[in-house]
Order: sequence, then structure tokens, then C-alpha cells
Amino acid sequence: MRTDDNILRARLKAGAKTGPKRASITSVGVLVFIEIGCLALCSPSQAQSQPRDQVRREYSLPEAPSPSADVTGAKQQSFGTVSGQVVDQTSKGIAGADVILMRDRESLIDEVQSDDDGRFTFAHVSPGPLELRIIAEGFVAAVMSGTKHYGENYFFPQLALSLATQVTEIRVSPSMEEIAQEEFKDQEKTTCSGHRSQLYVSYTGGAAPLTPKRKFQLALKATTDPVSVSAVGVIAGVNQASDRFSGYGQGPQGYGKRYGASYANFASGLFIGGAVLPSLFKQDPRYFYKGMGTKRSRLLYAISRTVICKGGNQHWQPNYSLVFGDLAAGGLSNLYLPARDRHGAALTFENAGIAIGTTAAINVLQEFVLRKVTSRRE
Repeated sequence: MRTDDNILRARLKAGAKTGPKRASITSVGVLVFIEIGCLALCSPSQAQSQPRDQVRREYSLPEAPSPSADVTGAKQQSFGTVSGQVVDQTSKGIAGADVILMRDRESLIDEVQSDDDGRFTFAHVSPGPLELRIIAEGFVAAVMSGTKHYGENYFFPQLALSLATQVTEIRVSPSMEEIAQEEFKDQEKTTCSGHRSQLYVSYTGGAAPLTPKRKFQLALKATTDPVSVSAVGVIAGVNQASDRFSGYGQGPQGYGKRYGASYANFASGLFIGGAVLPSLFKQDPRYFYKGMGTKRSRLLYAISRTVICKGGNQHWQPNYSLVFGDLAAGGLSNLYLPARDRHGAALTFENAGIAIGTTAAINVLQEFVLRKVTSRRE
């Protein structure tokens, strides 16, 4: 036992000589051990975050972007511009052209106008199929298609517009005056038993209206027409035989006076009712042949044309010209009839009634008889 105690004492003495140094070493080891234990006991994230942060600080690495920033940047990168140039056949830019950008025929993206050089630009256009429509005054409209891909700016190839072909249709047709002139000449060729008559008859329903000049020419020809002159002679003979207007007497002198009065009555009625008043009222003094329908309808038509006529607008209207013309002629007859045969207003209405009745009878003849014996020399 003592031996063992001696050995122990010897070791303690040796340790006392080297004690401070060994104690310092032991302290450092203990501290290292304690630090390692603390690190082991800490959470894994904390244990790992410190080295990462240290490395990031040492090498100045940037922070990782957040997911929202990535999505926004991708969207911004997908949009781009669409541009191009519109030119004519000589490659000169067309200014002010309407440029329409569409996704399809029903989806409009935007619309701009080309600048002075014919260039155009659409901003913020998403990828996909594109349809470009260009409209410029004086040029043929054009359509061009293309496709804008992701992340690119699309440029349409230079588009040359063609000049629009203007088709001018010129219809050369005679004026109403010229048509009326030709119809008037053609009407003069109308013959009845070899004599010029029926000047106031038209066999064309849509005949051009007569001008005032033609109306007076027609009245002049009618008053000098041989058939008209002969008809006046017959009327004078009937008045002579019935001793109408006895103040004129009998014999050649009486017949001459009666002929003059009848001709004056005929001419005044023709000029007033066939030229002057039709020009003022813009009415057509001619009889327009019907030629169809039942006999009764044609008879009523012929008689009614004494109080109905065509206006300058080709519509039927009251025949003021004929009625007032016959009344005026009847009133004038009081100036040249024998004094004892003048009966004032009664004579005026009597002569006007006879004139209107005569016109109705002539219209009936025109409708049923004279057309059949009339020839036309073209």
C-alpha cells in the first residue's frame, strides 16, 4: 500500500510542476468541446444559415428573385412592337393611310395612321397571329397576315399599294328638249287621208313634255293645216244653212263673215287653250291615245280628256288650259259677232260648251277611227 501511495505522490508532484501549462490546454479543449456541443444541439437551419450568409457576404452574391417578379418579367418580355411601312408603286411612302391591326376578322387590336414616310408602329402587342388591313384614299385596300412570336418585335414587309382604277361611266342620251324635238318632227309626219292632221295626238304614252316654244309652233301649224281650214269652212256652211248669226246675212258675203268668225273662234281657242295657258299651267295640250281596254273604258277615257290632261310632270291633272281657253275664246267672240247676236255671258258659255263638246267628239274619233286610217312615214 505504501508503495502505491508513494507512486501516487510522485505523480502528483510531477503534475504540480507542469500544472499551469496543462491546465491551459485543458481549458481550451473544454471550450472547444462545449462549442461543438452547442452547435450540435442547435437547429439544422441555424447551423446551415450562418455558413451560407458568410459565404454570400464574402463573395457578394445577389439575392434570389421572388416568384412574383419572375412572372411579371415574363409577361413584360412577351409583349412587343409591330411596325411596317406603306408605299406606292414607286416605293414612296403613303402618308395618312389607315392601318388596322387585328387578331382575326372580328378582334381589333388597334388602329393608327401612317406618318409622312408611310411608317406605322403598334406598341405593346402580345404574341399570336396578326392581320393587317391598310386603307388609303386613291389606292386599292390591302390585307397582309403575319405571326408575332414570344419575346420579339415584329416587322411587316414593305407593303406597296396599287392605285385604284376609277371606272367612269358616261351615258350619252339626248336631252328632253332634243327628245321633244324629234317627237315633234315625227308627229308632223302623221297623215290622215293625205293631209297633215292629228297634230295634237300622241300615240306614245311616255312622250316627252312639250316646251312652250313647241306648244306655240304646234298651235301655228294646227291653225294653218289644210284639214283644219276645211273643217272651219264646213262649220261656217252649217251656220249659213241654219242662219245662225243672222246679222251676217246670206250669200257669199254672209258666208265669208261666218267663216271669219268661225276661224277667229277656232284660232283664239287653239292659241289660248293650246299654247298660252298650257305654258302657264305647264300642261300638255295633246290627246294621248289609249288603244286598249274595253270599248266603254276607251269611250269614257276619250270624253274625259277634255277636262283631264297630262302635266309637265307626266301626271294627270285637271285640264285648266282647255276649259279656260274655250271660255276665253267664247268671250272674245262677243267682239266680232253681230250686235244683235251678242248675248254676253250666255254666248260665252254657249260657245265654250260647243268647243268642249267638239273636242270630246274629236277625241272619240281619235280613239276609235282616225288611228286606223293614219299612216306614219318614218
